[in-house]
Amino acid sequence: MSAASGQGRSIGERLLSPIADVHRDEVVSAVLMTLVMFLILASYYLLKTAREIFILSEGGAEVKSYSSAGQAILLLMLVPAYGAFASRVNRIQLVQWVTLFFAAHLVLFLMAIGAGWHVGVPYFLWLGIFNLMVMAQYWAFAADLYTQDQGKRIFPLIGVGSSLGAWVGSLRAGQIVERVGTARLLVAGAVLLVVCSGLARLVNAKRPRDPDATTAAAHDKPLGGAGGFSLIFSDRYLLLIALLAVAINVVNTSGEYLFGRYVVEAANAAHGSGPEAAAAREAMIGSVYSRFFSTVNLAGFLLQMFVVSRVFRFLGIGRSLFIHPIVALSGYLIMLQAPSITFMAYFKVADNSLDYSLGNTTRQALWLPTSRDAKYKAKQAVDSFFVRTGDVLQAGLVFVGEKLALAVPAFAGINVVLAGAWLVIVTLLNRQLGDKSAAA
Repeated sequence: MSAASGQGRSIGERLLSPIADVHRDEVVSAVLMTLVMFLILASYYLLKTAREIFILSEGGAEVKSYSSAGQAILLLMLVPAYGAFASRVNRIQLVQWVTLFFAAHLVLFLMAIGAGWHVGVPYFLWLGIFNLMVMAQYWAFAADLYTQDQGKRIFPLIGVGSSLGAWVGSLRAGQIVERVGTARLLVAGAVLLVVCSGLARLVNAKRPRDPDATTAAAHDKPLGGAGGFSLIFSDRYLLLIALLAVAINVVNTSGEYLFGRYVVEAANAAHGSGPEAAAAREAMIGSVYSRFFSTVNLAGFLLQMFVVSRVFRFLGIGRSLFIHPIVALSGYLIMLQAPSITFMAYFKVADNSLDYSLGNTTRQALWLPTSRDAKYKAKQAVDSFFVRTGDVLQAGLVFVGEKLALAVPAFAGINVVLAGAWLVIVTLLNRQLGDKSAAA
């Protein structure tokens, strides 16, 4: 960049330039959207740490895997309901009301905990749906706010907010559990969601103005009548994105299951499996997962901050999709030999941090050349139902594996095959992305 061009840029542009190429009229909107994603992810990781404490201390890693099937069943009803609601309200009303809808549920869980009820499985079901539906909605909102060119430049910055929020939220979660207990995590999460609901309206007001008045007016109208599932099955590009979501989640959650199994076994070995040691096991599980999440999210944040925009610039969106499955395939090939717990921890840190940074930002950018209906309705179906379908398939693998008493290397062998299928899907998706981008 020349000195003259540098002097012509605003302070905001210059401050953001190491992360993303944000133009003058985009700075306020981009920063606010980044703040929203920071708070959403911070809220989620407060709530996610509570989930691990509830579900692992009450049922173990197996129940954690099997509960995902319930989420997929619930989403078969919730995704069409979301689409019907989206056809009746404008985008800011959709974002605000859905966010507040989920925040209200946290009050009910707090009441149940206060009454002494076991909430592990219901909370696990709820959080899995909340995570996917709310996260999909805010990324759809971002994809709707910006053009394809703007999104390619701004999404790495928004991803920084997401990664930083996840890291801060996971660190803060451990502190809250140690000082005031698990229930306070739910209180903090609800407050952050209410704040995000208000900020969404401000982001919408500060968005870059579309020079085409007709297009700008259309963005604030309700969506069309087509449902998310019908949009997916009528468009090969959207169908490949859905298959990609399934493949990624089967591979990733299989690794999560293996890691969770090791954590539960370690807690039982350290404190015993009796009811009198439940509090000690909960504290140990919470501490382990807080450190794990914070390490993953710090690595993800650093990747998002310094790597993602540069990878986008040199490889483009499509070719960037190859990096994560290649890393996953390499890791599970190594795990074909008897792995150590240390290797599993390092591998899952690498796997998850890539997923949360480069992988997530790239998958969100795939929606930039799609229609508004696809951004909200098809994306909601992909990021919720199809992701949970991956969980159901993984739960089936866990069930069969438990019955057959499969060891870790056997599970790793299955993931080698699945990672290969993931690479095939990415190859096909790259061809479709070129056609879709050219037509947009």
